[in-house]
Amino acid sequence: MLNAGDTAWVLASAALVMLMTPGLAFFYGGMVRVKSVLNMLMMNFICLAIVAVLWTLYGFTMAFGDDAFGGLLGGFDFAGMSDTWGQLVGYATAATDTAPEIPWPGGNAIPMLVFAMFQLMFAIITPALISGAIADRAKFWGWALFVVLWSTIVYFPVAHWVFAFDGFMGADATGGWIANQLKALDFAGGTAVHINAGAAGLALALVLGKRRGWPRDTGRPHNVPFVLLGAGLLWFGWYGFNAGSALSAGDLAGVAFTNTTVATGAAVLGWLIVEQLRFGKPTTLGAASGAIAGLVAITPAAGFVSPLGSIAIGVIAGAVCALAVSLKYKLGFDDSLDVVGVHLVGGLVGTLLIGFFGTTSVNSLGVDGIFYGGDWSQLGKQAAAAFVVLGYSFVVTLILGGIIKVAGGFRVSKEDEVGGIDEAQHAESAYDFVGGSIGGHSGSTPASLPSKDGAALEGSKA
Repeated sequence: MLNAGDTAWVLASAALVMLMTPGLAFFYGGMVRVKSVLNMLMMNFICLAIVAVLWTLYGFTMAFGDDAFGGLLGGFDFAGMSDTWGQLVGYATAATDTAPEIPWPGGNAIPMLVFAMFQLMFAIITPALISGAIADRAKFWGWALFVVLWSTIVYFPVAHWVFAFDGFMGADATGGWIANQLKALDFAGGTAVHINAGAAGLALALVLGKRRGWPRDTGRPHNVPFVLLGAGLLWFGWYGFNAGSALSAGDLAGVAFTNTTVATGAAVLGWLIVEQLRFGKPTTLGAASGAIAGLVAITPAAGFVSPLGSIAIGVIAGAVCALAVSLKYKLGFDDSLDVVGVHLVGGLVGTLLIGFFGTTSVNSLGVDGIFYGGDWSQLGKQAAAAFVVLGYSFVVTLILGGIIKVAGGFRVSKEDEVGGIDEAQHAESAYDFVGGSIGGHSGSTPASLPSKDGAALEGSKA
């Protein structure tokens, strides 16, 4: 039976998750150089346009159509969103005696199109996350082509593996192998979103190579308030990401909402403590990054652990990710905005720790982890899911990125990188310091403001 409250909650959650992509644009945009901020904003914003069209044409059916390839890919029964309106999904679509044991949602069904739009927002933000790994050096249309290919070949199949449960799209519908055969747990996308994007970010960073002057010139953030604004918008939208994944306005959504809050707060503290011990000062950038690390780590576990467990996951993720972001200097890969250190490592932490902190007192269809009397088997399942997704995403991304690069369509020229890719790729600059008016007053540029080329903002990295 259709439940209007659950339907309204999932629609609101979809809108919250949509807001995360502009939030990510500000988070990443504040961390790049002044001469490439528009390019970074556009790399995120274009995902809203591209993936929405792909999802409608064939993405949704590849991810959630009745399985046609042994748990690897959905069939094409919903191509073009055909046969989706007027249809319900969830427990109530199956006969009472054959209802599948799915960790979510509750006993009520929701419209298929509502579910499709909710999942679309996950599909949009996942490739957007990758963009931070190749900031300051990517051609816009090369990136757009990559989003098309990667979403089609990597994200849509992986979403089927992880999110498509037997019986959810209909009484006789079958889904993906991770959800149904392996039975690894991923409440809201630790594997399908964060490990997937983090592994792809590592691959693209290797394909495109290092920025000019890196690591001597690491490129300081040009607008830290943007970073904190973006982190705040992401945190706000993440309530739709995690609590919305309960697909029901009930107790499980409340647990996921609570865990999202406390894990994120704990991760901020974990990151800042590491900064204090290593460098003697806590930073605003560290607080924002710690929040994202906590949000990433609690994503797969939000509906399977208690609030105390989520605090532990948050502290561990904040501290581990704060240490992991330094690996790029030791290993020599230029992950511009720490996609690997935060999303790949944070996703691994959260996915694996379900095997320790999971408890059936929160979700009877979850697991009891090792710290709650369970055995090691679920940890093995979590590791298998995490590393299969990691390996698949990394290898396929290497191939796709390599093809686009060889074709000459991925990395900007040395001149454009040094001169500024905003002007070269978009014929625009983010800040006009000499034309029009400043602060409501026309006239010449005050000496205290940055020059046209942004030298005062860029400092030593210009």
